[in-house]
Amino acid sequence: MMAPLLELHTLSVDIETPHGKAAVLCELDLALAPGERLGIVGESGSGKSMTALAIMGLLPDMASAHGHITFAGEDLLNAEEERLCALRGRRIAMIFQEPMTALNPVQTIGFQIAEGPRLHLGLGRREAMELAKSLLAQVGLESERFSPNLYPHQLSGGQRQRVMIAMALACEPDLLIADEPTTALDVSLQRGILDLLLALVSARQMALIMISHDLGVIAHTTEKMAVMYAGRLVEVGTTSDLLTSMAHPYSQGLYRAMPQHAPPSRKPARQRPRLPTMPGALPAPHAPSIACAFSARCPYVEEDCRSITPRLAAIGPTHQVACHHPQHQDSPLESLH
Repeated sequence: MMAPLLELHTLSVDIETPHGKAAVLCELDLALAPGERLGIVGESGSGKSMTALAIMGLLPDMASAHGHITFAGEDLLNAEEERLCALRGRRIAMIFQEPMTALNPVQTIGFQIAEGPRLHLGLGRREAMELAKSLLAQVGLESERFSPNLYPHQLSGGQRQRVMIAMALACEPDLLIADEPTTALDVSLQRGILDLLLALVSARQMALIMISHDLGVIAHTTEKMAVMYAGRLVEVGTTSDLLTSMAHPYSQGLYRAMPQHAPPSRKPARQRPRLPTMPGALPAPHAPSIACAFSARCPYVEEDCRSITPRLAAIGPTHQVACHHPQHQDSPLESLH
C-alpha cells in the first residue's frame, strides 16, 4: 500500500472567543494518498475551511491546534514558519473561495502568477513571465484580451477564478486544496471550472482536497469523501459508497436538501414545493457537549445520542460512520452528476 501523502491524526483546533474557548475542529483522522482526490462536505460553519487553513499553517492568531498534520512524513504542526513558507505554494497550494479578495488588486495577474515560480523555483523575471503566459493559456485565458498585464478588476469572476487556478498550479504542487472554488460563479460557469481543474490535476498527478457544501460538486470531482458536522467527521468513505448508501442522518439531510433532487416543474417559483430542510442549526462551538452534536436536529435520536459522543466505526470495507443508530438509505448517485 502506498504511504499517505497527507495524514491528519486527532487534529483539534480551539479558538479563544469572548464566550471562552471554542472547539472548531475535534479529533479529525484523515489520510490522503499521492494523486488521490478527497471531498470534504458540510454546511457553513462545519469546519471545512478551518481544516484547510490548519493544513496550510494559516490559522488565525487566536487559534491553537493539537494533534498531528503529517505531510510527506513531516509534522506540519511542529514546523517553523520558515519551513511552512517554503512548502506553501511549492508543495501545497490552495485556491480560495473568493478570488477578488485573494488576488492583489494593485499587481497585474502576470506578476502574481510569476511570483511563486520566482520565489520557489528560482526562475528569472523573463522566464517566470513566460511561464505565467503559458499557464494563462492552459486555463483558457490565451487570447489578446487576456494579457498578463491586466489587473484583477479588469476580469470577470470566472476569469479571476482561472487566474487563481493558474497561480495554484504554477509550481506544480503535490497537494492542491480547492475551497469552494465555484461558489462565487454563475451556475453556467461552474461545470467548466470544475472540468478544467480536474483535467489539470489529473495531468500533473496531484492530490486534491475539494471543499464544498454541494454534493454534486463532490460527486463530480472526487473518489473519496468526508462529511463534517460541528467540527467532527460524521461519515467517511469512497464517494461511491457514501453517495449510494448514506448512513448518517446528516448526510441524508444534505442530499435531500439539494435543488437537483427536486422534481422539475414549470410552475412559478412561489407555487413550487419547498425543498426539504433540516430543523435547527449548528450548535455553538463554545458550548461543549459529550452528546452527539447532531442529536438536537436528528429525526432518529435516541437516549444514548444525548449522552454519548459517537465515534467513527466501520460499516463496510471502505465506509465509516459516527452514529449510534445509522440509517442506511440508498440515494441515486447518477442524479448528483
